[in-house]
Amino acid sequence: MGSNDTIGTKRITRRTILKSGLGLIAAPAILRFTRAYADTPTIKVGHVSPVTGPLAGFAEANDYILEGIKKSLSSINNNGKSWAIEVISKDSQSNPNRAAEVAADLILKDEVDIIVAASTPDTVNPVSDQAEANGTPCITTDCPWQPYFFGRNGVPDKGFESTYHFFWGLEDVIGAFLSLWDNPNVAKKVGGLFPNDADGNAWGDPDRGFPKPLKEAGYALTDPGRYQPMSDDFSAQISAFKAAGVEIVTGNMIPPDFATFWSQAGQQGLKPKIVTIGKALLFPSVIASLGERGIGLSSEIWWSPNHPFSSSLTGESSKDLAEGFVKATNRPWTQPIGFKHALFEVVADVVKRSADLEDPAAIIDAIKTTNLKTIVGPVDWSKGPVKNVTKTPLVAGQWQNVNGKAELVITTNKTAPEIPVGGVLKLL
Repeated sequence: MGSNDTIGTKRITRRTILKSGLGLIAAPAILRFTRAYADTPTIKVGHVSPVTGPLAGFAEANDYILEGIKKSLSSINNNGKSWAIEVISKDSQSNPNRAAEVAADLILKDEVDIIVAASTPDTVNPVSDQAEANGTPCITTDCPWQPYFFGRNGVPDKGFESTYHFFWGLEDVIGAFLSLWDNPNVAKKVGGLFPNDADGNAWGDPDRGFPKPLKEAGYALTDPGRYQPMSDDFSAQISAFKAAGVEIVTGNMIPPDFATFWSQAGQQGLKPKIVTIGKALLFPSVIASLGERGIGLSSEIWWSPNHPFSSSLTGESSKDLAEGFVKATNRPWTQPIGFKHALFEVVADVVKRSADLEDPAAIIDAIKTTNLKTIVGPVDWSKGPVKNVTKTPLVAGQWQNVNGKAELVITTNKTAPEIPVGGVLKLL
């Protein structure tokens, strides 16, 4: 029997049989006898993220978050009974094929009840696809909703059956960047760096990505076309930007690609006034590796210690969570900390509210009806923008030298006024 047959069998047992009358009587009866009548029955949650590879920065807080919430997840009340949540984590190795493979293992071998994933379409999409194929309840984050939804061939009024996502969208990051760049001393000439991957193709998409709104806002975009990730030569892009008189550079890059580009830009005399790059510039470790040339770079800000939100699971404020991470690890806070924590807030809330934890359909119904205030803001799938997607607030800011240390300072909150500004953008 091939792997496709295995998946097919799983689909029949989990989805088709549970929907048939016989399955509803027979299958859960066995499960209830073996699990729900245990002293403390356990819900298994599969967790996929890129612990190694070029996206490893996204998973830096995994151990801290999982350790921190272990106590909260040891006893969740559902319909008058205590359930424990066991988290089984696997590394996607920053590779979409590997992400699909470990997700299939979690679903078919570990038989998880819920699967969660985070960190760019390279992890989120293949995990969601495996979950959808097997009728497994799935919650994801850390990926703009368009590459998640349209990258999986989603149809807005139809959506998906078992896979749900919370994060911001390209419209939010474009709005935040435009607000960041609004400066009378900067020419409206933008150079775009979009890789040939799920994120880059979404950001550079003529209709859903940056080109159309930039044009409408009066910006001239120079887009030299998609480059291959892990490229070692950006001379063509740099030449095109210099020829066009580019004063703003933007795009969505993995950290090694940005480091190569920024080094070559310095050598070849490209001197933009603003450099705002998604993904690559999220992490303090990347900024530190760039030395003095890291100060002044800008990025979207999904979450920070100054976000006015608290955890529904532990009661910690955003500041508490960030400071706890810094103290425990002796490393600077990073943005994925909040969203990694929020994933498990949503899981705990779903486990509490599910009408029947033995039935995947009931768990999916509980996900669908989530209305929760989390450490990253409200999560409520009744609000769209498309089926299976709900949005969280987004701002933008700049890496500035604060008391001798590189600190990510929020410099515009036009797209989310509830999040306070901490400083003013300084031109490079």
